[in-house]
Order: sequence, then structure tokens, then C-alpha cells
Amino acid sequence: MHRFTAALAVGILLAGCTAAEKPIADPARGESVVLQLNWFPEAEHGGFYTVLVDGLDAAQDLAVEIRPGGRSAPIASELAAGRVQFAVANAEDVVMFRSQGADIVTVMTACQHHPRCLLMRTDSGVRSFADLGPRGMTLQVQQGHAFLEYMRSQGLLAGVKEVPYTGGVALTVNDPKMAQQGYVYSEPLLARQEGAEITTLMLSDIGFDPYSSVLVTTGRIVRERPDLVRRMVKAAIEGWRRYLADPAATNKRLLEVNPEGITPEMLDHGVATLRDLCLPDGMPADRLGTMTAARWDELLAQMTALDPELAGKVRATDCYTLEFLP
Repeated sequence: MHRFTAALAVGILLAGCTAAEKPIADPARGESVVLQLNWFPEAEHGGFYTVLVDGLDAAQDLAVEIRPGGRSAPIASELAAGRVQFAVANAEDVVMFRSQGADIVTVMTACQHHPRCLLMRTDSGVRSFADLGPRGMTLQVQQGHAFLEYMRSQGLLAGVKEVPYTGGVALTVNDPKMAQQGYVYSEPLLARQEGAEITTLMLSDIGFDPYSSVLVTTGRIVRERPDLVRRMVKAAIEGWRRYLADPAATNKRLLEVNPEGITPEMLDHGVATLRDLCLPDGMPADRLGTMTAARWDELLAQMTALDPELAGKVRATDCYTLEFLP
């Protein structure tokens, strides 16, 4: 068993592709496709919802349905069974899906940098990852994530007590010795709204920085339906460009589909944070969605170093294609 597979849904259904993998053509609405999210609808999915809000799917002769995710969203099994044609994931998940036999391919990325962070109260005295152990911190984490193994490999969890992460920020807000995992556009804001002064540490700053909010599909669809993939990627990239430039209408839709999970303040903060993750260092908007072979090679090398069982099971070039990108 791979040492960092627990965070993924186990028992991937490697069923043969069904007729659902060939979307139904509806002349009145466009070709029907389903997009499975990896989490409940939030700002990290905003560009994909803009596809619906602005009718960008219809412009590509598509009729896109978005299915919300949640904990252990069945991305690999839904794609393999043909019940959905596209899904949202993170690049490290794609590596693990392929190691388990799922023919899943990344066709674009929304985020160039991963939003994963650790957060803790500022009065904890923690200013860097190296401070966690010496400061006697307890870390709330969901086991099975590759970033944890990476931190261990760098000696950054020595002396740190690990406890299960069950959601929310209450423990962190109330205990200066408590840290937790989170996404930079979500949990830090929640903690600050609870009155805590918060420090965040970005995992990307220590060298573990997979692409995030990537659009994936199956290898079969890439091979047999390249025009479908091209149209979906074009709509998604334009959706992300518009969302980052003017998120108001899409945020209204997100509040409608996830009324209990997000607030207007969370979405505003999310978009502001996402702009630097999606278009970092002055990257022009016409480069949004792009990926490089070097980044995928680096990710696979890192994950193979952490888990030698991956060697020979996954090739970086099978995890992605640049064919449909600008």
C-alpha cells in the first residue's frame, strides 16, 4: 500500500468505459458533459462556474453540468465508469490515481501554485516550518497526504505531535500551541474572523508545489474525443480569466449552490488570493491554464523519492497533456 494514499478514495473502480463516456448530443443545448468537483463549491472552483454563468459552454457547443464534491469525492471511479467526463483534482492526486491503475490525464490547471498551508496563532512564536518542533506545536492533519511525507522527509515534523484534523478552526483559535492544515484562501480568514491573529506557512515555500485545481479527464476521451477536450479546456480557461477579472456574478451563483459553506467575505478573500496563485509573478492572463513538463517531472521525482513503490508504475508524461493549452 502506498504510504500516502489514505487521503484518496480507495478501491478505484476500473470498470470499462460506458456509453456515458460519449456525451449525449442535444442540438438545443449543446453536447452534454458532466464536471465532478473535488470539494464543495468554493472560490477554488469559481472559473468553472463562470463557464455556466457566462454561457461559455454554449459558446463551445457544450452543455456543462457541475456536480459538487466533498470529502473523498469519487473522482477516479466516476471518470473510470464514464459517469462524468471531466473532474477537478490536484496534480499529486493524479499521480496517485495513475499508480492505482486509473487512466486519468490532466488537460489544464487553474492554479500555478498550490494553496496548501499550515496556520497557527501568531503568538505561538512560529515564524517558519523549522519552528514547529522547537515550539512544541501540535498539528491537526489528515493523514495520507503527500505534503506530510514531504515535510517528514525534510525533518520538519520532528518533535511535532500529530492529531487528526476534523475540520474547522476552533482548536487553533483557542490554543497557541495548535497548528492545522488548510487552504490559504479559506481557513486563515475564518480564524481571523474569530478574532485570532494568524500566521500562515505556505507548503510551496519549502519546495512542494503541485499544480492545483487541475482539470482532468480520461485517456480514452483524450484519444477518442480530442475536439471535446479542446472545447472544454477553451471554455474553462476563459471562465477562469473572467472570474479572476470580475467574480461578482459567479460568486452570487456559488452562494446559491453552497449557501451554508461559504460567505461573501470568504469568496472575496478567495478571489484575491487566487489571483496570485493562478497568475503569479506577473504572468499574463493569456498564459492562464498552462503547464510545463519540468513541473510534472519534478512532482513525480519528489513523490517517488517519498514512496519508492511509485517507481516504474507512473510516468510523468502519462499524467498530463499540453495538447489543448494556449
